[in-house]
Amino acid sequence: MARYFNVDLPPIAITRRDSERLSRLAAAATDKFPQTSDFLAREVERAHLIEDFESLPGLVAMGSEVEYRDDVSGQVRRVKLVYPEESTTDSATVSVLTPVGAALIGLSVSQSIEFQTPSGGWRSLTVLKVRNG
Repeated sequence: MARYFNVDLPPIAITRRDSERLSRLAAAATDKFPQTSDFLAREVERAHLIEDFESLPGLVAMGSEVEYRDDVSGQVRRVKLVYPEESTTDSATVSVLTPVGAALIGLSVSQSIEFQTPSGGWRSLTVLKVRNG
């Protein structure tokens, strides 16, 4: 996979509990969302596993409220990262089974990630704020 901005992937951390559920989710979604489920599986696989996200303030975990910037458009959004069954039709939530959701999981404040969208385009996001709990 070519890099648009030539940036290495940032280190990420995921709780052991979330890691197990996210791995199962990615495997189950392979037929319906092949590219996104593959991206999510790779992110989970490369993540450093931790026991409790509270030990790392500013870490994007499942259920986190995240403010991030789209580095290409400059647009800032605030969303809650959720599992697909918790996703709503408004813009207040983002499913971890979307390219943006899979990109956000495990990042910390000030980290950026670049990723390819299912349509072949490139996006880069930077986490600005995280609120957990």
